[in-house]
Amino acid sequence: MFKKLLFGAAAAGAIAWLSKNQETAKRYVERYSGQAKGIAGAAPGVSRPPAEERLNDPALAQKVESEVFRDDEIPKDKINLNVEYGVVYLRGELPDRELMDKLVARTRKVEGVQGVENLTHLAGSQAS
Repeated sequence: MFKKLLFGAAAAGAIAWLSKNQETAKRYVERYSGQAKGIAGAAPGVSRPPAEERLNDPALAQKVESEVFRDDEIPKDKINLNVEYGVVYLRGELPDRELMDKLVARTRKVEGVQGVENLTHLAGSQAS
């Protein structure tokens, strides 16, 4: 009996945590979609394509990886990316600002990307 109660409480907690994070991500996208605030590459007046025309987040992440990391110029092993509601989050360490800007620009150009959040840092500096 106690095990069932404990399992039920853990399951309820996990569901609450997941739904909270999902709602936060949705609000973020709704707030910044089509605006230049906070997300590099989101132009004013740009409307989002219908849901059936957008890639799901894992598929968009694969598409970004395959297009952005085609050549060896950007070190794939130093960059981590994830996608939430069409917004690409870039994390990792790069040797110079020029390469960082190139990574953001290439990511922004991938069809289906709603915005880019650059969380990368330069080699030798601390990640924020």
